[in-house]
Amino acid sequence: MQTFEQKPLQEAVIITEAIILAGGLGTRLREVVPDLPKCMAPVCGRPFLFYVINYLRSQGIEKFIFSLGYKHEVIEKYLNEQFSTLNYECVIENEPLGTGGAIQLACKKITCKNALIVNGDTLFKADVRSLALLQEQMNAHCTLAVKPMKNFDRYGTVTIEPDGRISEFKEKQFYQNGYINAGVYILEVSSFLQQRWPLKFSFEKDYLEKMNSRLFADPQDGYFIDIGIPEDYKRAQDELLHPQLSLKTTDKTWTLFLDRDGVINHEKKNDYIRTPEEFVFYEGVTQAIKIFTEKFGRIIVVSNQRGVGRGLMSEESLVSVHSKMKIAIEAAGGRIDAVYYCTSADDKHPDRKPNPGMAFRAKSDFPEIDFSKTIMAGNKLSDMLFGRNAGIYTVFLATTHPETPFPHPDIDARFISLTDFANAL
Repeated sequence: MQTFEQKPLQEAVIITEAIILAGGLGTRLREVVPDLPKCMAPVCGRPFLFYVINYLRSQGIEKFIFSLGYKHEVIEKYLNEQFSTLNYECVIENEPLGTGGAIQLACKKITCKNALIVNGDTLFKADVRSLALLQEQMNAHCTLAVKPMKNFDRYGTVTIEPDGRISEFKEKQFYQNGYINAGVYILEVSSFLQQRWPLKFSFEKDYLEKMNSRLFADPQDGYFIDIGIPEDYKRAQDELLHPQLSLKTTDKTWTLFLDRDGVINHEKKNDYIRTPEEFVFYEGVTQAIKIFTEKFGRIIVVSNQRGVGRGLMSEESLVSVHSKMKIAIEAAGGRIDAVYYCTSADDKHPDRKPNPGMAFRAKSDFPEIDFSKTIMAGNKLSDMLFGRNAGIYTVFLATTHPETPFPHPDIDARFISLTDFANAL
């Protein structure tokens, strides 16, 4: 993958591999979701697992290990059909192993020093980099994300010393306030596997609560939902609902992502735009981008450019194409703030659409980007899924694939061309 106008990331505190525990029986949820694993319970038309995966991708996770058990074939089918470009593996419990046994099994697939561990039926929007920094600074064996909560009896509490060290776990009972274990951990894999664990055990009771390792906690007050009981499952339907797009609300607080070929310029059928001479704007596009410049705070191009990865063109040629594009747009009174491109030929590269990596890199470079106020405009369903995976709105342009059905669950609005979209604003 190559990028243009992109700042380097701090690799020292990035966690890239995660284990998702999704093997539970889900007995408390059976009355409303009788035939599915908990993580596959439908929320706003999509399995809950969809939201878990994509939030973790927004935090830099690139490789996933799914620890499965009950009705694992349902989850495997979904991943194969809807997340075919995700870099993942599945491990299967032939019998229930407890949370500890499931983690132990999945850890054997981890290749990094530290791994993130989450539950497939819980979404806690934790800052994983903050967790990783504490893990690194304190040389911890395990670092927990804990959430402050008031007036609760469903969870136990975690007592934390001023330096972040965990000093006590308390049993479930009514508490007026306290920190709960949100089920998000960074685990040092080697130190965990070196201990002599049985095949079946509880991670919480036998590892965490016995306090035989260096355990730390990072209090965070991000969004939290656990769909393990019917009331919270119903609450998730409202809280995770994707709102309708109203184009008239766009202003300078909004961001526009644009695909390139087939949106800004004419595509070459079954080929790549290899030189600046081959780059030809669609009629009216530079004026359309001038309109966007007046309406949006940021305008960013995100483009798959596998021709470089396949050796059919050079990156220097690609950069000169982008230079021609930006010069012409600026001459017409428009603006492109950045161009991100993925040259990898690997469909599972995290930055290759429909994987949302380029959106997350843009947000890292431009922290003011608010995905709840962002639109992705493209001419392929992979662009639309890129948008959905990033949690942003989508506009389909029927320039090259007018046969694409609409309405469509991944499309918020449809226009004939980029010019028509601009004129609708």
